[in-house]
Amino acid sequence: MDPLIAFLDVNNTFFTFLGYPISFLEFTGTVINLLCVILVARRNILTWPLGIVGVVLFGILFYQINLYADFFEQIYYFITSVMGWYMWAAVRRRNPEDKHISVERNSIKANIAWVAGITGISVIATWALSNIHIWLPMLFPEPASLPALDATTTVMSFAAQYLMMKRKLENWYLWILVDVIAIWLYWYKEVPFIALLYVVFLFNAIYGWWAWKRAIITDAKDTL
Repeated sequence: MDPLIAFLDVNNTFFTFLGYPISFLEFTGTVINLLCVILVARRNILTWPLGIVGVVLFGILFYQINLYADFFEQIYYFITSVMGWYMWAAVRRRNPEDKHISVERNSIKANIAWVAGITGISVIATWALSNIHIWLPMLFPEPASLPALDATTTVMSFAAQYLMMKRKLENWYLWILVDVIAIWLYWYKEVPFIALLYVVFLFNAIYGWWAWKRAIITDAKDTL
């Protein structure tokens, strides 16, 4: 078998963890995405190019285990990672003396609009995901697993990623909720290494919220 094809095959076991086989693809994607979220919590612009590599690997993984919403999510992450890299670089060019990217809060009105939008789109996404194997059987031969949960977490992740691109503190509230759900979802789908990764993501999201909130308070004091 071609080495690249073997590396990208979810059934090609690298090692066994707690009785579960961990593929080379799952392990590598997990490590890269872990580094990515650690960097974003620290407002480091390198999170974006590293994230591009991570989402490509996870996209290939999710397609093979029939988590189609998560597969489409990686396509979105790829596009927004490129955009986020550009947007954060623009902020860095305006403030070259700052070691970290500046962050902001949403207004209450904006947060209400985000909650309403996420709820409505999640309903539509659940319906679409439940039928995608009927509409496109050649691409998606098996029914999607847990379509409502998968679709809702995907929509929340889309929103969180966009808010992260815009450097909004509220992205962390969404990531915390997504991480809690994802821990159970990936363990259920028998990709335990990714489930444990999301445990780390959860703690990192809590730290990211704390670090960004502290940065906002500090910046506000500096402007007084």
